[in-house]
Amino acid sequence: MFGWEFPPHIAGGLGTACYGMTRGLARNGVEVVFVMPRAYGDEDQRFVRVVNASDVETIGTRDHEFSEELLEKVSFIHIDSNMLPYISPEEYAAYHDEFVRSGRTHEWTDVWKQRYTFSGKYGANLMEEVARYAMVAAQVAKDLEGQFDVIHAHDWLTYFAGIAAKRVSGKPLVVHMHATEFDRSGENINRRVYAIEKAGMQAADRVIAVSELTRRIVIGKYGIPAEKVVTVHNAVRFGESEDAVPERAVKDKVVTFLGRITYQKGPDYFVEAAAKVLQRVPDVRFVNHVVRRVAQLGIADRFHFTGFLKGGEVQRMFRLSDVYVMPSVSEPFGISPLEAMRSGVPVIISRQSGVAEVLDYAIKVNYWDVDALADAIYGLLTYPALGRMFASKGLEEVTGLKWTNAAAKIKTVYETVVAEANN
Repeated sequence: MFGWEFPPHIAGGLGTACYGMTRGLARNGVEVVFVMPRAYGDEDQRFVRVVNASDVETIGTRDHEFSEELLEKVSFIHIDSNMLPYISPEEYAAYHDEFVRSGRTHEWTDVWKQRYTFSGKYGANLMEEVARYAMVAAQVAKDLEGQFDVIHAHDWLTYFAGIAAKRVSGKPLVVHMHATEFDRSGENINRRVYAIEKAGMQAADRVIAVSELTRRIVIGKYGIPAEKVVTVHNAVRFGESEDAVPERAVKDKVVTFLGRITYQKGPDYFVEAAAKVLQRVPDVRFVNHVVRRVAQLGIADRFHFTGFLKGGEVQRMFRLSDVYVMPSVSEPFGISPLEAMRSGVPVIISRQSGVAEVLDYAIKVNYWDVDALADAIYGLLTYPALGRMFASKGLEEVTGLKWTNAAAKIKTVYETVVAEANN
């Protein structure tokens, strides 16, 4: 399995999904070797073996077929971090400058032996890391020859790695589409990323989509045959201990948005709805980090700007909240509402999200309808019985959405492609 991140070092939902999925696969009797660009040594390896690509020494020749083809097709360019803005270009530049000062190099010789150091993050030189990661993936497939039956690659960052491993080993490839370039960028897509996504799905024996919404995009926008695309909805973990609700520093109601500040996640609509709610219920506080528009609306004293939250901080925030809102413009799935519901918090989600396909006890609104969003927030805050009903029924509903069940469906996909490969 090739992924770009794994807890506790994550930047978004992809790492969380990979963690829950590998635990679920282990419970279904599937042994997983998880390869990531940079491992830190503190990953939970009770259910999975983690391989640090930065520790893998690649050995090959100048005329290695896949390496040559990859270098011809991939331009090593600096790209705008808005494509996947988990870190800034400045942060990546600092890493890259240190790498250059160290005297290490990626120069080719007729026979090369190279160990690449990856940042494992998302930044200005991301395309080069994606290509180098594919080189390492080929070496990992050689090193593990005879020890695996199927290859699983998560999102476009690892698709070249999956293709490389398939070419070296001949094993079937499953690619997982957690978010398409159309989700991230609307119709103004990055053509290079789109090309990688399409190449990965064309080379794959099966494509797993996280929702029917994503499956329709894969079929319609990328031209992938419908029979090749399988939907497996994400799930939520219930393993963590549920501590008592932390004491609040304020008596006001708390409405929370947690997500990257990108157009895709809909933070602007959250802020506009908040302004409408505050006209009717002044004793409400909103948790978000869209600063400028909040200041323009004159509601800064009602907002708390958290910055990036992770691990226990996220769970603590959920347990401090009265309502959780996910107003995404285009959300392939969306695990955070499940996590909020697990904490007994009523949720409001956009109809334009994959998670809307599996939830009945969440209030669903169109992302652009800030009046409906404001009304939903107002209703949950003003009528306690309504909030309690959505919280209790939501907890019952989300209890059935376990990774063990999702992983069983993924295992079936594995068994199918392996059987086809052996026929």
